[in-house]
Amino acid sequence: MTTSRRTFLTRTAVIVGAAAAASLPFSQYLASPAYAADSTGGTRQFRDAARRALARRKLTHTGEPGPNGWELELAADKGGSVWTRPVPGTPIRGVTVRIGDAETVLVHVVRRFHYEVDALRAGDVVGWRAPADVRRRLPEANQASGTAVQIRPGHYPSGVTGGFFPAQLLVIRDILAELEGVVRWGGDDRKPDESLFYLAVPPGDPLLASVVGRLRGWREVPGKGAGGPVDVLSARRRGAARELARRQGAAA
Repeated sequence: MTTSRRTFLTRTAVIVGAAAAASLPFSQYLASPAYAADSTGGTRQFRDAARRALARRKLTHTGEPGPNGWELELAADKGGSVWTRPVPGTPIRGVTVRIGDAETVLVHVVRRFHYEVDALRAGDVVGWRAPADVRRRLPEANQASGTAVQIRPGHYPSGVTGGFFPAQLLVIRDILAELEGVVRWGGDDRKPDESLFYLAVPPGDPLLASVVGRLRGWREVPGKGAGGPVDVLSARRRGAARELARRQGAAA
């Protein structure tokens, strides 16, 4: 059975329109080309799909940015941008983070921590937290956008320093330098939280895209990425780590 050109175009408009509805505020959506196409074609299927997409958005989106500029979300695993994702090679069953670039970077942090700082167990990593459960003026609020994780928050409580041995700190500094500063460690903040790691760049930052591209490329190269051999004491890596620590410390 063949599909007519008109039927094909109608079905395509429904798909595109639903995607537009999910990504645009309602007022912007009404002015979008997708809505105009629906107004002309008058397809009930299109309008129903758009309503469902907008309803899902209301369940998750707040329209409010967190401290690092990423939008806070009301729920995880509910159709928004924040989902529970695997952490390969670790006992961590899943970490709830913003899918895409944030996921790539934060999962890399957790994996290197597990391999090189201290072995983690299930339940050791806390990702997304509801906006009502975080202190909005502190970097921990970035968890509500899915762009931050806490590793063993019970071991490294907020406001307390000195939770890591010098050798462990060397690795943490190396991880941050490897990510070129797109991630910040809460231990460097004015009110320290040594369990916290969060994105330090806003959405669309070109450095984030560059770092993520490199991390994803490592998946195709044996021995690269988290779990691969790393000499954190090499002069080049130590120099990069010291320079980043100086810059990020000055920004506290």
